[in-house]
Amino acid sequence: MNRLFLSVLLLLAVGLPLGRAENPTPREARLAEIKKLADGLNYQHGEITLRGGLARIKMPEGYRYLDPKDTQTVLTKIWDNPDTGPRSLGMLVPPNLSPASADGWAVIISYDEDGYVKDNDAAKINYNDLLKQMQEGVREASKEREKKGFAAIELVGWAAPPRYDANAHKMYWAKQLRFGDSNEDTLNYNIRMLGRRGVLVLNAVAGMGQMAEIEQATPAILSMVDFQEGHRYTDFQPSTDKVATYGLAALVTGGILAKAGFFKVLIAGILAAKKVVIVGVVALFGVIKKFFAKVTGRSSSDAQ
Repeated sequence: MNRLFLSVLLLLAVGLPLGRAENPTPREARLAEIKKLADGLNYQHGEITLRGGLARIKMPEGYRYLDPKDTQTVLTKIWDNPDTGPRSLGMLVPPNLSPASADGWAVIISYDEDGYVKDNDAAKINYNDLLKQMQEGVREASKEREKKGFAAIELVGWAAPPRYDANAHKMYWAKQLRFGDSNEDTLNYNIRMLGRRGVLVLNAVAGMGQMAEIEQATPAILSMVDFQEGHRYTDFQPSTDKVATYGLAALVTGGILAKAGFFKVLIAGILAAKKVVIVGVVALFGVIKKFFAKVTGRSSSDAQ
């Protein structure tokens, strides 16, 4: 993303007037376009059912929901991402913020129907060792990114180490990422909700300066989104239901994202510092498979 577009977002954030000149500059034209797109978003409130009854969102006052179509508008037309293929289940927008504002953040929701993820490895995972393996993988992935003209990426460390709620079957953690020579690190806040046939994936797009704000909002987010009856983790039927080929450790390393391919998982957003972020740690599938083998003790073929 170029400096011109980032400047446009800054102008939008401070509310400068639009289109006064008879011949608007490219900056003014882009600003007007963003404002028109943002004004056209159809926010929904209250209770939302996802994917024909798979899950339900019960939003507290102030929170708003954007459906997959509007979410795609935000991702591709306001945040200026490439169209990455599979669409989300929507987006949660916190109170008093807009996806088009420079200090805005949002939670993108998607679903991976890879089967029932066993959580019996929860107490066995050494997250310090896992972090080192992830950092190694990100370094390898960064080399590929740079060859294709993208900024280098570094996994600095945990912004918040993984935590698993065994009763609710929900896991959440945060990573601190660094892109190129940026003077502000990126926050990648992850929430995973285990279900009968797959995992609800919630990713918060934000800057490191918003860590405390998102941490404060996490309990509300965890409580407002859940599977409906028949799709819950406890509804699993061992005799008929598919079991995922990975466990909790793979959720953290990004195994689900890696399967989608190197560039299909690029989703960008705008930070308070007006720069591009990427949701998730992008890594090559072959590197991720090595992670699985180290973490689970299985062969690389088992991790496929």
